[in-house]
Amino acid sequence: MGPLEWLALGAVLAAAAVVVWDRRRLRRTLRRMDGMLDAALRGDFTEDAFDETMLSAVETKLAHYLSAAAVSGRDFQAERDAIKTLIADISHQTKTPVANLLLYTQLLSEQDLPKESRSCTAALERQAEKLRFLIESLIKTSRLETGILALRPVPAPLAPTLESAAAQVRPKAEAKGVALAVEPTQETAFFDPRWTAEALYNLLDNAVKYTPAGGTVTVRATAYSFFCRVDVADTGMGIPEEDQARVFQRFYRADAAREAEGVGIGLYLSRQIAAGQGGYLKVSSAVGVGSTFSLFLPKK
Repeated sequence: MGPLEWLALGAVLAAAAVVVWDRRRLRRTLRRMDGMLDAALRGDFTEDAFDETMLSAVETKLAHYLSAAAVSGRDFQAERDAIKTLIADISHQTKTPVANLLLYTQLLSEQDLPKESRSCTAALERQAEKLRFLIESLIKTSRLETGILALRPVPAPLAPTLESAAAQVRPKAEAKGVALAVEPTQETAFFDPRWTAEALYNLLDNAVKYTPAGGTVTVRATAYSFFCRVDVADTGMGIPEEDQARVFQRFYRADAAREAEGVGIGLYLSRQIAAGQGGYLKVSSAVGVGSTFSLFLPKK
C-alpha cells in the first residue's frame, strides 16, 4: 500500500473517530438535557455550573430558561399561597358579622314594632341575607378561579345529586306555590358530586325565583354518546334573546329581572363549575314561555 493509500486510510479513520466522539458527546448532552427537563417537571431544578467546552450552547440556554421558569414557578406559588390566605381571612372575618346581622334583625322582627318599622326590619334582613350569599359566592368563585379548590370528577350516578340539589330548593318552591319535579334517571356521568350539586342548586334557585305561583320546574337527564345533559326547565318569565348570551357573566342581570332578589353571580359560578370538570352550560328561552338551562357533563 502506497503512501497516498495510507494517508487516505488515516484520514478516514480520523474522520470516523471524530464522528464517534461527536455522537457520544451529543448523546451525553441530550442525556443532560433530558435530566434537566425531568427535574423541571418534578419542580426541583437547579442550575449547575456548565463548561462551554463540554456542553453545547443549546444546553446552556435551556438551563437558563429552566432556571427562570423555576423562579417564576416559585413566585407564582407564593402569590397563590398569599391569595389563599387572603380568601381564608375574608371568609373567617366576615362570617361572624354577617351572622350577627341576621340574628339581630330576626330578634328585632319578633319585637312589637310599629308597622313602618317592621317593613324596615324585613328589608334589613333581606339585605343581610343577600350580603351573606354574595360573600359566600364570591369566595367560592375565587377559590375555583385561582385553583385553590380543585374539582375532583369521578364516575357516579346522577340521581342522588339531582335529588340533593332539588331538596335544598323544594321548601322555597312549596312556599311560593311552584311545583318542583325530578324525573327518575339511571344515567351516570363523570363529575364532582358536591360541586355539581352546587351548580344545579343555583340553576334551580333561579328557576323557582323567576317562575310565578302555579308554575312548574322540572329536572331531567338525557344521555348522549359522550355527554349527559341535565335540563332545569321552568315555566317562568323567560329571557329575551339579546340577554341570553350575557346571563352567565359575573353580576349581569337583565332589566326584566332587576326587581327580583339576587346578585347575578349564581349562573357565573355554575358555568365555572361546569367548565372545571370538562362540561359546559347553555340556555334556551322564550319570553313568557319559560327557560331551560342545560348542564352538560362528560360521560367519562
